[in-house]
Amino acid sequence: MKNKLLFSVFVYFIILTLLSLGFWQIYRLNWKLDLIEQIENSLKNDPVELSNIEKKNYLRIKTSGEIDLDKQMYLYNLNDTGKPGFEVINPIKIGDENYLVNRGWIPFEKKDLPEINLVDQNQIVGTLMLQNKASTFKPENDIEKNYWFTLDREDILKFTGRNFSEYVIYLNGDYKIPKPRVITAKISNNHKKYAITWFTMAISILLIYLYFRKKNY
Repeated sequence: MKNKLLFSVFVYFIILTLLSLGFWQIYRLNWKLDLIEQIENSLKNDPVELSNIEKKNYLRIKTSGEIDLDKQMYLYNLNDTGKPGFEVINPIKIGDENYLVNRGWIPFEKKDLPEINLVDQNQIVGTLMLQNKASTFKPENDIEKNYWFTLDREDILKFTGRNFSEYVIYLNGDYKIPKPRVITAKISNNHKKYAITWFTMAISILLIYLYFRKKNY
């Protein structure tokens, strides 16, 4: 009898745990939907002067500044069709603050060519995005060859001698090369699927337990 009681307690504990995970995913789903709505609304707004606003993620801005072409960085990435190449990253001085500006994607063979450096520094329109943390699963940056896999802040400091804002400016515009990244609100949102999975597992275990109890208790 004692073993049956302990088994029942264990089963109910598992069911409650699975239900808790399901409700947590529902909470995360609502949070993610609100975030996507905020991003969509932000991207619809006209760009605002960077020097006049409080910085926030996915804010569209306009500004001017001095782009440093001598410390240009080449970040390995795929374009929209999955072709490998580089994203061109430059330091830019805006007022008293240093930023990184992501000017867009180029194929490998365009690296270091003068044609990729035609940019209007007085009319910079872009989207602010928080810099992602460097992934530990990517190869190390080759600073000497200027071949980057992550925007590791310590490596950037070694390469440029400067510290930068936590926000990166993603250039917008009709540039052909580098081709600016299209910023959208399409972010991963699988919480509904996860919630259904946890709830289904909880119900399945409960039904199996009730059947087992009917047969053996």
